Order: sequence, then structure tokens, then C-alpha cells
Amino acid sequence: MRRRLRERPRIRPRVFGYLTEEKESLRQGFAALFVSSVGELVAGIVLAGIAGTLEELVGLAVLIPAAIGMRGAIFGAMGSRLSTSIQTGLFTFSLRRGVLAENVQAAAVLSLVSGVFLAFLARYLSDILGVTTELSVVDYIVISTVGGIIAGALLLVITVFVARTSVARGWDMDNIAAPMLTAAGDILTLPALVLAAYFIDIPVFSGSLALVLVVVAVAVAVLGFRLGNQNLGRILAESLPILAITGTVTILVGVALEERSEQFTTLLALSVLLPAFLQEGGALGGILSSRLSSKIHLGLLAPRGLPPMAAFRDFILIYTFATGVYLFIGAASHVLAVVLFPDGSSPGLVAMMGISTLAGLIATTAAVLAAYYGSVASYRLGLDPDTYGIPIITAAVDLLGFMSLIIALIIFGLAG
Repeated sequence: MRRRLRERPRIRPRVFGYLTEEKESLRQGFAALFVSSVGELVAGIVLAGIAGTLEELVGLAVLIPAAIGMRGAIFGAMGSRLSTSIQTGLFTFSLRRGVLAENVQAAAVLSLVSGVFLAFLARYLSDILGVTTELSVVDYIVISTVGGIIAGALLLVITVFVARTSVARGWDMDNIAAPMLTAAGDILTLPALVLAAYFIDIPVFSGSLALVLVVVAVAVAVLGFRLGNQNLGRILAESLPILAITGTVTILVGVALEERSEQFTTLLALSVLLPAFLQEGGALGGILSSRLSSKIHLGLLAPRGLPPMAAFRDFILIYTFATGVYLFIGAASHVLAVVLFPDGSSPGLVAMMGISTLAGLIATTAAVLAAYYGSVASYRLGLDPDTYGIPIITAAVDLLGFMSLIIALIIFGLAG
């Protein structure tokens, strides 16, 4: 007993000592997460603002989490690969050849293919699970793929800019890529989907456009494997299966959202919170996955079944980020809802902060486990953990994060 009492005080200094050593990571990480949180709250305002559109286009909510999640998975993984190439000295700023060019080409192909895939998945899973939707498969193809192309093109520019700026300023891209790209994906994807929805009002044009998009998606996938270099083919081969799993899981989140859409359109503070809540979990997991992946590549972390102490040090960093971030987005969601959507749009400041933090810490635990074991499993299987880590996290955190949010709402008496 005396020995335990003597050892216990040592734990706290070790934790604070590690956080002191990582003060630059804390500074960069909190700055990136704050910027991403603000961006995701903007996306939440957009989501609350299109409540009427969601009621008019029944079934569109099924697509929203998957479309947002897919952008984060594709470009988050791209950012992680670029970060590793920077740290290993392989990065060159060239769009003709090299790591950057290969990743740009892969992201373009994956954006197009995933848009078509999500469209079929959203329509037919809705039928299988008995979810009401008034959108046809053609409508889903146009909205998902055109919206994905618009958001993806802008995200490509942002990703390249972040990589170039990280090199120029000596930033650790592992700490900033996931939250920055996640926020950008949130802000851009929702308006892009709404914009793309206008095309479905042109019957003959939308049908022809859908057919063209399917043909082009198949063609670019085939060309990517046959005419692309070895690294491009490897990225596509490793990305497509995991993105298919990610898409399936996030569509299930959309199904759950569609079934509970009335609750989120009544308490609009929850709509403001939702994109930030789901994507901050992905961003936190993305930071951890990128850090672990880089350390595994550099031989600084042994990929063991039981996390070594070096991994726990990174876990502490992520939980530190999570506590501050979820308190912030809970409070901000309440304030924004009260200011922009009055008349009972929020359950209250304390309730929103409690819901966000409780559910957020549960989601962070899922993100930590997914990040570590996803990186370890992919490395042991001879795969690139940069490619697999973030999509695995996106799938795990979106599904378990939404479930944890519902659990928190039940605990606070706001859901049955």
C-alpha cells in the first residue's frame, strides 16, 4: 500500500512533463483544431439552414454523413501520405511526377468513383432497410458525384497548399492536416451537395448526366490501374476496399440520421453541433493515426498488439485535445443556435456542453483504438498505414460517434 502511495504522485509529473515536451504539438494541434471547429460549426449552420431542403428532398439526409466522411477519408489519407513523404525526405513540389502528383491523381479518381458508389449504396440500402426516400438512383448519382467533384476539386487545392506551406514553414503536417482538411471538407461538401441537387430538376439532362458520370468513373478507375505508375496503382488498390467499407458504414449513419431527422430539425442546436461533433472525432483520430504512422515508418514505434508507452504518450495528447475541443463546440453550438435560430432551438448551454463532452470522450476512445490498431494491422499486413488509418477512423468514429451522441441525448433526457 505504501509503495502504491509513493508511486502514484509520479504519474502526474510524467503526464505534465510529456505535455510540456509536446508544447509545440499542442500549440499547432489546438490551433488547427480550433480553426477546424469554427469551420465545422459553419457547416453545422448550413445543415440547420437547409432543414427545409431536407424535408423537401426526403432521403437526402442518408447521403450527407457519407459524402462528408468520404471527403475526409480521401483527403485525410492523402495528407497523411504527404506528411510521411515530407518527414522521410521524399516530397517534391511537382504536379507532373513524384509523390505529390501520384496523390493528386489518386484523389481525383477516388473522388469520382466514390461519388457513384455512394449513390447506389444510398438508394439500395434505403430500400433494404425500409427508409423512406423520394430520390431515384439517378438523383443520387447526380447529387453525390457532382457534389463530390465540386468539393473534391477545391479540397485538392487546399491539400496541396497545406503541404507546401508545411514544408515552407517547417510545420509538422501530422498535427494540422487532418483537422484542416476535415473542416474544409465539411464546409465545402454540404453546399456542393445542395448545388448539385438543382441538376435533378432537369429530367432529360439529369438522366444523361448520371449515365456519363458512371461511364467516366469506370473509365478513370481502369486507366488509373493500367496507365498509372506503380505507386498510383498501389494507392488505388489499397484505398478502394477500405473506402467501400467506410462508405457503407457512413451510409448507415445517414440512415440513422434520416430516421431521427425530426429531432435534429426541431432542436437546431443539435444540427449545428452534428458536423463538428462527427468530424472532430475523425480529426482527432486522424492526428493520432498520422503521428503513429509516421513513427512506425521511421522505426520509432513498434507495431505491437499491446500499445507501448510511446503510443500512450500520444493517446494523452489526443485526450487533452478532445476535452478542450468538445467543450468548445458544445458551448458554441448553443450560442449560435440561440442567436441564429431562436424560439427553443437549444436545450441549454450546460446541456449542450455536457452532451458534447460526454459523447465526445466516448467517440475519442473509439478513435484512439481505431487509429492504433488500424495502423498496426495495416503495417503487419504489408499495407500503408497512411492509406488505411484515416478511412478506418472515419468509419469507426462516424458510426460509434453518432451512437455515443444518441446515448448522451438519452442520458440528458432529450431522446427516447
